[in-house]
Amino acid sequence: MGFLAFLVIGGLTGVLALAFYPGERKAKPKAKKFLMAALIGFLSALASSYVGQFTGFFQSGQMLEWLSAIAASCLTGAIYASWSR
Repeated sequence: MGFLAFLVIGGLTGVLALAFYPGERKAKPKAKKFLMAALIGFLSALASSYVGQFTGFFQSGQMLEWLSAIAASCLTGAIYASWSR
């Protein structure tokens, strides 16, 4: 997967985790929180791919790489969303 794929997958799942996280909000999230969620999602997707390739779980371009990038960015996005409320 390329850099752009990590950016799209991680950014979208991070922002969606922030937007759809259940619970009551104190105020409407500002653009800074959405950008931070996108950055955290991107970095976690990138890290999960590199760690998985380094440990030998998968090679670049395999379906497991996509799934680990999505799962990692969703998890960190949800953690950020719960922490930022």
